[in-house]
Amino acid sequence: MNLALLLFLLLSFLLTAMFGSIGPIGHGTPENIEPMPAQAVLDILTGRGGNWNDTYSVVVLDVRLPRIVLAATVGCALSVAGAIMQALFKNPMADPYVLGLSSGAALGAGATLAIPVSVWTFVVLGVTYQATSAEMLLPFLTFMGALGTIFLVFNIARTGGKVNTDTLLLSGIAVSAFLGAIVMFLLFIKEKQFGSLFFWMLGGFSGTTWASVSVIGPIVLGCLVLTAFYRRDLNLFLTGEDTARHLGMDVDRVKVYLLVLASLLTGISVAFAGIIGFVGLLIPHIVRLTVGPDHRYLVPASALAGAIFLLWMDTIARTLLGRSEIPVGIITAMAGGPFFLYLLRTSRKGGRWLGG
Repeated sequence: MNLALLLFLLLSFLLTAMFGSIGPIGHGTPENIEPMPAQAVLDILTGRGGNWNDTYSVVVLDVRLPRIVLAATVGCALSVAGAIMQALFKNPMADPYVLGLSSGAALGAGATLAIPVSVWTFVVLGVTYQATSAEMLLPFLTFMGALGTIFLVFNIARTGGKVNTDTLLLSGIAVSAFLGAIVMFLLFIKEKQFGSLFFWMLGGFSGTTWASVSVIGPIVLGCLVLTAFYRRDLNLFLTGEDTARHLGMDVDRVKVYLLVLASLLTGISVAFAGIIGFVGLLIPHIVRLTVGPDHRYLVPASALAGAIFLLWMDTIARTLLGRSEIPVGIITAMAGGPFFLYLLRTSRKGGRWLGG
């Protein structure tokens, strides 16, 4: 399963790199540029060269490819965050968007707009980049926003030392609406100063550069490695916290660690892509129906499937209307909203979770 997903992900990298206004798949090619042939994309991606227009190389390597990699990375991060939260709370409807982490991260992003502007120069892998103080603090503040939100929601839903899953979902939706209202209020009273918050509210990958990829990539990879160490603990959470304690797990400590991991994955995703909802809801649930609830297989499969899913959703978003781009958060909401209602209805009928 994982090998098949990996091969499909690599194929998706190749295929989605062919979508765009100058082709080979797409429409709206500018009059002064010849449509890009498929062979040019293959040669550029594989480094075989060829006597192709330099514009093709710039489009593929500096415009499309970093966006493709970032979309796959964010999809991977959100899916794994969703898998972690669904295991912790034993609820198939738990995900960073529904529980308010994305809104908390967006509010953290808004806080960066009040930071005085100063430019810093730094070197990553031999490449020199420049960033403002706000851009450098953005991942940290989005992480803190997501982390603070999940602990707030968790504590609101906890009564008598236990968390009721229905209360958890309602608390998450309420907190998410409240934080979203704060962001919209900032937009209303300070549109010029906070206008860029629309980016975080709608979600998207326009303007992606390799600098963004170089920041988010190592963080997401590190979180995935750490999550792999907790695969057994995630399985134990499915049996119930009391059983996990009897089997020797320090439940409270492990829960905090996993919530921090989920918050970091969500925060770093929102920092570079805005709010993209329902990826962490859809993908782990669908993958669970295929590979089962064992997190030794569920976590890597969710990571790969999430990368594939968001990569294609972004491709649809940037090509469906030709030169006009749809925020990818709108596309994922169209897919995830009905699925959330389906899960809500089936869980109420069945009274149990298939993964539990």
